[in-house]
Amino acid sequence: MGVAMGIQLGVIGALFLSVTSSVSIVICNKALMSKLGFPFATTLTSWHLMVTFCTLHAAQRLNFFEKKSVDLKTVMLFGMLNGISIGLLNLSLGFNSVGFYQMTKLAIIPFTVLLETIFLNKKFSGQIKLSLFLMLIGVGIASVTDLQLNAMGTVLSALAIVTTCVGQILTNTIQKKLNVSSTQLLYQSAPFQAAILFVSGPLVDRCLTKQNVFAYPYSTIVLGTIMLSCLIAVAVNFSTFLVIGKTSPVTYQVLGHLKTCLVLAFGYTLLHDPFKQRNIIGIAVAILGMGLYSYFSIQENKRNQPVDSSPQEKAKEDAIPLLPGKNLSTNTESHDVTKSSSDTVV
Repeated sequence: MGVAMGIQLGVIGALFLSVTSSVSIVICNKALMSKLGFPFATTLTSWHLMVTFCTLHAAQRLNFFEKKSVDLKTVMLFGMLNGISIGLLNLSLGFNSVGFYQMTKLAIIPFTVLLETIFLNKKFSGQIKLSLFLMLIGVGIASVTDLQLNAMGTVLSALAIVTTCVGQILTNTIQKKLNVSSTQLLYQSAPFQAAILFVSGPLVDRCLTKQNVFAYPYSTIVLGTIMLSCLIAVAVNFSTFLVIGKTSPVTYQVLGHLKTCLVLAFGYTLLHDPFKQRNIIGIAVAILGMGLYSYFSIQENKRNQPVDSSPQEKAKEDAIPLLPGKNLSTNTESHDVTKSSSDTVV
């Protein structure tokens, strides 16, 4: 009972950290880009990841967590995939209208459900699907305005959806299959994510803004805001891997849409952004869908929890190999381990 309570508190803590850090970085970056005129989002993300790696490296040297070796090829490909997905999402935003970009983000959940159903044999009940549908409708009503299509933007959005879904599924799968923590995986993969964005970031930003990040006149307030954004990004990146590892990619995306609703609400209350009745209705429908998703997920988890067996039965179960002819010495998880992240890591 105490272990289960500890796990629940860990999940709640991860969700809270993800929401607060993500909303904070959105407000910080909005001030940096809108108010201070720093438009280089992809390059900024590479700095975020490098600061995250340096922070985790210092934490590892101070023995806050144990370094665990992971296959270099796996980590490299995983890091590059996440870096590419961030670049594609930024390009999608640049080549499409804001409304179509929001539709791209909404499409990530159904595509993730499709991939997990086909390749991981994960089952989603009708109640879960209905709650997700309600949430997506609500977020769409609240955030999607104009829809303008073009060939290049559509291709970039499709690639962004695929890479983001696969990256998030792998974030969960690698942690479970290789028995590594979210901190260990982020520490191993962050340099590769940062490296690919270091190379591609200035090019992507130049393509989108027609400006050179190296020629930008950096003032003291801009540098200070960039440093603050990088520090917040450490919490964002850490909580992203933590949430996906403890829950699932679909739950992480649901949480992401909750952040969208909160950002819209904060923008109205704090920044006096335009707010219409449509936004209020959309947020209300989205929150209803999120509430139903949470309720149905909790009920399903309770039904799927194994009944505690006697010590004799447990000893028998421990003696039975998990696979015919094989005895595994590593810890195993429930069926949910086959589930599987830059928001993209920010």
